[in-house]
Amino acid sequence: MRGATHAKWAACAVAVALAVSACGGGGGSSSSGSGTVSASWGDPQNPLEPSNTNEVQGGKVLDMIFRGLKRYNAKTGAAEDMLAKSIETTDSQNFTITVNDGWKFSNGEAVTAQSFVDAWNYGASLKNNQKNAYFFGYIQGYDKTHPDTGKQTADTLSGLKVTGTNTFTVALTQKFSTFPDTLGYVAFAPLPKSFFSDHAAWVAKPVGNGPYTINSYTKGSEMSLTKWDDYPGDDKAKNDGVTLKVYTDNNTAYNDLLAGNLDLVDDVPAAQLKNAKSDLNGRYINTPAGIIQTIAFPFYDPKWNTSGATKVRQGLSMAINRQQITDTIFQKTRTPASDWTSPVLGEKGGFQEGLCGKYCDYNPSEAKKMVQEGGGLPGGQVKISYNADTGSHKEWVDAVCNSINNALGNDKACVGNPIGTFADFRNQIGQHKMPGPFRAGWQMDYPLIQNFLQPLYYTNASSNDGQWSNKQFDNLVNQANAETDTGKAISLFQQAEGVVRDNMAAIPLWYQNGSAGYSDKVSNVALNQFSVPVYNEITVN
Repeated sequence: MRGATHAKWAACAVAVALAVSACGGGGGSSSSGSGTVSASWGDPQNPLEPSNTNEVQGGKVLDMIFRGLKRYNAKTGAAEDMLAKSIETTDSQNFTITVNDGWKFSNGEAVTAQSFVDAWNYGASLKNNQKNAYFFGYIQGYDKTHPDTGKQTADTLSGLKVTGTNTFTVALTQKFSTFPDTLGYVAFAPLPKSFFSDHAAWVAKPVGNGPYTINSYTKGSEMSLTKWDDYPGDDKAKNDGVTLKVYTDNNTAYNDLLAGNLDLVDDVPAAQLKNAKSDLNGRYINTPAGIIQTIAFPFYDPKWNTSGATKVRQGLSMAINRQQITDTIFQKTRTPASDWTSPVLGEKGGFQEGLCGKYCDYNPSEAKKMVQEGGGLPGGQVKISYNADTGSHKEWVDAVCNSINNALGNDKACVGNPIGTFADFRNQIGQHKMPGPFRAGWQMDYPLIQNFLQPLYYTNASSNDGQWSNKQFDNLVNQANAETDTGKAISLFQQAEGVVRDNMAAIPLWYQNGSAGYSDKVSNVALNQFSVPVYNEITVN
């Protein structure tokens, strides 16, 4: 991720903050009695600007306080019209978008075509340094608002034009047949005028157009969200609000759930997976999600960017016993990966089971041979970096390293490199300070094969944290995006994924199921295709 230059969360929205327990969320009483849902959470990396949030914790909040032109069906992942009355095109390059009447922001301001155009122009501007700027890259004029080098020469995208109160046009630099389906991603959310007129105040207490409003946020403690009674959508909140409690240890969150101090945990610790179903009397969810865990590499380090290093990466992949790790550490809530996307796409959506081939099969002798042929481990040792605060990452990183060490016959070949918090971890990645490989799980933004490939592996893409670059891959992606026939487009994306495999741009580890546990004080708990709780559907008993 790239760093942001904008105002930080005012830790002192404290004036309106609720009384909260100490950092870590331990103890405290359940908020269920008041009709609100208490859930585990982690501090977001950055202020919650839609075009500047591309990590899970911040995304959870934005998904509650914003609605965009499209929304992804919680059960199927399909992109369905939300604020969009229509999105029309005759050539897959020029689009006319009509926004439904009657939508408002929670401050009473109407959501119009201008609300979208202003937000997209803001997100695309180099001056604003937004992490999701890349998603606007296919709109004409992006090269002027966000040039690769030098200063921007335009403040607005020439490809965006407001043509009426509720209509605007979008002109792309090339054909992009699936462009409408990307518009449910939060980067494309509308913004109210107050975002621009008093940006610091908006950042301190964001205003959106979704079913919830933010009451308060105290960094390191909790965020309080309240149901917006005047929300105009048909997916109104079925509870009075959600209190997101910050935990730096998901075992603590799980224990609070068992103790009745928390209603929902959407990241059950690996150590508890074996007993979660019995502990919670069946109030446990384990369902496939559009998430893949990988190991990424710092290609900005010359030692990892040599021809020999490709063999080393392939050898390391073959040294990992995925089946054993997913069975023992994750109690079969993960499935060994055999490609770089997710089975939730299905074959029609581009999933290629077995694409990785021998490189994802556990083969210790061949692994050792490949690493040796590639010139050995860069620096003599692999340090796999991970954030130590959430996600049970220590357990699986240690297991991966043990597997690599056993295969290479060297108990010091691989070690874990814990980094305190998720925010610190992401900041070090963004500053290109990784001393070696690092965990790089990906939760899809929208259910398209394009989203598993382009943001991660395209040259200078928004989430290409290791800075891998390959012209053949880029050209295939460009061709796929320009293809108006969906089947042909998917085939081209699959060819691009083959390039990722041949270069082992990242090591695929496993596909992740969404896992969650909840208390007997709430009902109708479910995870969507992104493994995020459908908060607005939860009811308090």
